[in-house]
Amino acid sequence: MKLTLKIWRQKNAQDKGQLVDYKIDGIEPDMSFLEMIDVLNEQLNNKGEDPVAFDHDCREGICGMCSLFINGEAHGPDRGIPTCQLHMRMFKDGDTIFIEPFRAAAFPVIKDLVVDRSAFDRIQHAGGFISVNTSGNTIDANTIPINKKDADDAFDAATCIGCGACVATCKNSSAMLFVAAKVSQFALLPQGKIEATDRVLSMINQMDHEGFGNCTNTGACEVECPKGISLENIARMNREYLSASMKG
Repeated sequence: MKLTLKIWRQKNAQDKGQLVDYKIDGIEPDMSFLEMIDVLNEQLNNKGEDPVAFDHDCREGICGMCSLFINGEAHGPDRGIPTCQLHMRMFKDGDTIFIEPFRAAAFPVIKDLVVDRSAFDRIQHAGGFISVNTSGNTIDANTIPINKKDADDAFDAATCIGCGACVATCKNSSAMLFVAAKVSQFALLPQGKIEATDRVLSMINQMDHEGFGNCTNTGACEVECPKGISLENIARMNREYLSASMKG
C-alpha cells in the first residue's frame, strides 16, 4: 500500500505546530496502525530526521496510551478498539490519512502526537479508590451477596481504560463519561459505599478544576469509546452527585 500521511508535528508545548506530509510505501494490510508509524519512523531515522513521537505501551488494547485522532475520529474508523488494534486493512491503497493528537485544553500537547493526560490521574486520586482494609482477617469477597446485574454493570464500568477518546470526541471536551465510569465502578458495589458521598463530590470537583467541559448530551463519547462505556453511567453519576449534594 502507498499512503500519504499528514501528521501533526509539534516540538513542544510552546511550539505552534503544523501538519507535515509524508509519503510511505510497502505497508501491508495486516499491519497495525502503530506498526505503520514504526515503519515511517525507521525511515525518518535512516534519513537523520526526528521521528514522530507517539504514546504506546501494551499494544493489546488495555492501557489506552495509544490514543490518536485519525481522519477526524478518535482511534480511527473502526469501532470498539483503541488505535493499537486498528489495522491498515481499514484503509485503501493511495489513501491520505490525517493523524493528530487528542485535542483538549486539559490534554496539552507535549510533543507531536503525545499529550499530557495526567488530569485523569488526578481525578482518580481525588476519589477513585476504596478504604476497605484488604489485609489480615478480611471477609472473603464471595461471601458478600451482590445482585448479578449490579456486578455486571460495575464490571462493564471498570473496563474503561482511561484513553480519553470521550474527551477528544466531545465538542465541549467533557470527561464525564470517564469520571462516571470510575464512580459507577464503586457505586454499585458494597465495598465502594463507605466513601460514596465524598468520592463523587471530590472527583467531579477535580474534573471541573482540570478544565474539562460539561456534557453535551450528544452521545458521541459512547460511540467513540473503545470499550463501549454506556451513557447510563453518566446518569448514575448525576444521581450520586445529587444525593451527595443533598447530604451536604
